[in-house]
Amino acid sequence: MIIKEDGFIDTIWEFFLEFFEFFIVAFIFFIAYLYFYDKYVQRKHALLINYPVIGRFRYLFEALREPLRQYFGEETFYESKDKVDWVYKAAKDKPNYQSFSVNQPFSGSRFIIKHASSVLNEDEVSNDTSIIFGEKREIPFVSHTPIIRSAMSDGALSPEAVRAFSIAGRDSNLTINVGEGSLTSNHLFTLKPNPQKDKYLEIVKSTPYAEFVFKMGDFFFNRKIALKWFRNALLNKKTQNTYIYDTDSHVLFRVNWDAPLEAFPKEVPSEIPNMIFQMSSGLYGVRDKDGKFDEERYQKVMKFCRMTEIKIAQGAKQTGGKLAGKKVTADIAYYRGVPEGKDIFSPNRFPYADTTEHLLDFVSRLQELSKKPVGFKIVISDSESVEELAQAMVRHKEEGKTLPDFITVDSGEGGSATAPLELMESVGLTTNNALYILDTILKQYNLREEIKIIASGKILTPDDAIITLCMGADAVGIARGFMMSGGCIRARMCSGFGSHVCPVGMATQDEKKRASYLVVKEGREIGNYHKNLIKSMKVVLAVMGVKKFKDLNKKHLTFKNRNGEIYFDIDQYFHQKLHV
Repeated sequence: MIIKEDGFIDTIWEFFLEFFEFFIVAFIFFIAYLYFYDKYVQRKHALLINYPVIGRFRYLFEALREPLRQYFGEETFYESKDKVDWVYKAAKDKPNYQSFSVNQPFSGSRFIIKHASSVLNEDEVSNDTSIIFGEKREIPFVSHTPIIRSAMSDGALSPEAVRAFSIAGRDSNLTINVGEGSLTSNHLFTLKPNPQKDKYLEIVKSTPYAEFVFKMGDFFFNRKIALKWFRNALLNKKTQNTYIYDTDSHVLFRVNWDAPLEAFPKEVPSEIPNMIFQMSSGLYGVRDKDGKFDEERYQKVMKFCRMTEIKIAQGAKQTGGKLAGKKVTADIAYYRGVPEGKDIFSPNRFPYADTTEHLLDFVSRLQELSKKPVGFKIVISDSESVEELAQAMVRHKEEGKTLPDFITVDSGEGGSATAPLELMESVGLTTNNALYILDTILKQYNLREEIKIIASGKILTPDDAIITLCMGADAVGIARGFMMSGGCIRARMCSGFGSHVCPVGMATQDEKKRASYLVVKEGREIGNYHKNLIKSMKVVLAVMGVKKFKDLNKKHLTFKNRNGEIYFDIDQYFHQKLHV
């Protein structure tokens, strides 16, 4: 018998009316029980003792405040809600035009981009958006664009999110920093293995039984269920999800790190994205059983990565990286070489950077081992520390040693899935102030031509990126923009230390939430954001009368402070402000 929707609703309504008295009595008994419990039983909240039942609204509203804040409150973290909307529209590849005016006018001090008296047509702007790192290295790295997805680890992100970024990296030529959680199987999601030739891989071939359960899962449910059954049939062990499924060869594979170095590919496989390996104080992915640096393992990792970034400091936390125990699954423990289910708190200081001289020596050591560019990530709080760094690099150069190929400067406004509140926004200068100091001092010591600068922190839209490049950066690191383009709704439940987890399955290891994350769709939208970012940055270049990103400099900017004072000379403004 088929029941129409209207008939079904009528039936439910009639049932409710028939038992209306029962529901009323049940509700009264429930409120009475709650009153008695709050007033006389529980002893955790004084508020509930004095205001039983009604006091619970305080906790309800508190729980709803954060998830609903961005929908009803004024945007305060970025200059305007329009910037956040731009990211979501760019990811959906929708027209990003605004009618009448901005929704939330820019206020306070800000940089203004100077337009040319004779602007360029868009076809006059160069299509060469590349930037070269490590020109003196044996294997330099050519990034297709000056946009880099900032470091975000597999572990902090879900496996599905890492795979989506890998798809976006492959399809849109996006350079991806793998984060301190090391290079994992999920970063190699787009790799196409050759089961006969690739001796550096652990290959698990199908069996008749595995083939049967795969087809049943695919026929009755979906491909995700089919792959889960397929893995169970072939592996049936805790770390089975560290194996990636290849649709072409119908095998499961992961890197065999015990294979000899000679077995690893001579060049980075073309089907995986360009990746930057980040080495943190925990040395995850390149450590031996005693937690010490493993040179051979590092060389193996660098067969898949284009350059290395040593993480000295991050804007949101000057402490070591933190990962909640509930995020340390068997897979994450396998990747990082740590116990499963236990909190990971990395050491605050990088083990080979107890002095600046030791850090520079370690950079040279990694350059020699990998033959590829190596740099480090820092946060700047004053000019004196940067001068000391520059002086040390000058001495290093005079001794005939190599210099870092790049320095990443992170903003004190930077974000993180897990960081101490007392350090967020309280340590380190903002992006443009830090960038100005680093660029200026490197020029003073004649080091700027040899060292590229990557700048990151609160960069979302094309104008943000253009201003950062004008301020002296060679490339721009973006994290939150790419998170939002990949489905993040800014619920701020990333850490894993609270009772709630990421509601979209992007920054959690919770299997139920992860199952809802649409890898291919989100990978496409992340790629859209990257493509539209570059496309719109070129539109801004045309208005500025500039043909290449490499030609941008501080002369293309004006600064207006809160008092309405205008500085056409950016150097004059910063000299007055920073006294450098």
